[in-house]
Amino acid sequence: MTFRENANISTGRARRGGGGGGGMAVGGGIGALLLALVIMLLGGDPGQVLGGGQQQQDPSSAQNVELSECQSGEDANEDVDCRMKGGMASLEQYWSEVYPKAPAPTAILFQGSVSTQCGNATSQVGPFYCPVDQQIYLDTSFFEQLKSQLGAQGGSLGELYVLGHEYGHHIQRYTGALNASQQDPRGPESGAVRVELQADCFAGAWVGNAATGENPLLEEPTQDEIRSALSAAAAVGDDSIQERMQGQVQPHTWSHGSSEQRMGWFMKGYESGDANQCDVLNANSVDDY
Repeated sequence: MTFRENANISTGRARRGGGGGGGMAVGGGIGALLLALVIMLLGGDPGQVLGGGQQQQDPSSAQNVELSECQSGEDANEDVDCRMKGGMASLEQYWSEVYPKAPAPTAILFQGSVSTQCGNATSQVGPFYCPVDQQIYLDTSFFEQLKSQLGAQGGSLGELYVLGHEYGHHIQRYTGALNASQQDPRGPESGAVRVELQADCFAGAWVGNAATGENPLLEEPTQDEIRSALSAAAAVGDDSIQERMQGQVQPHTWSHGSSEQRMGWFMKGYESGDANQCDVLNANSVDDY
């Protein structure tokens, strides 16, 4: 998705942080990465794979580097870190109108490892949201792994979909929806799956509105860009990851939903442009999109 070149993205709440010393070792290689993704990719319960809430360093000590070079939409189009900052500015613009009860979170862009109030993590766990400190954490090298290891198409809207999904979890912290993930963590119709699919739908609703209203930061998405987002959603479906990792699909272990469901709920949000249409938690079935 392309930013308007003269758009002001300086208000985006994103910083560089993380690094050194406090990160918990999760393991190395594609097997460990996929195992971590199955558990928590795109906003699963970080307590299951992070460092048990132990803080070996002050999280704020490594999170004070502002992205001062990221000022315009042109910057966002050229640099992935600036694109995340621009995405946060657009997401705040959208959600401050749709659900003003939730204050804007911050995105922490880290490399290698990071210490959070949910525990310590390495890049291998993928992007996640910590509801304790209300911050989004991601290593932008994940976007290359999304293409090379999980088969996504790539592209800017695929990247922004990930960010929009995590922002959706922040909204769920305030609506109370995150509780369903903890109370019912596994299964094809579980609370966890419904929470993840709702975050996909929230991301779609944002994309559907991001080029509208006063002073929009983004251009209207093209069909190729929408396909980029759908490709990213499909790549992180439980069935797709399980097929790649173990050669068989086990729905009773799902925590995020299938590729089709993730694409379906994203498109419901996008086509309706209405976050109120994203009530997956009360749907008769997660297939009712």
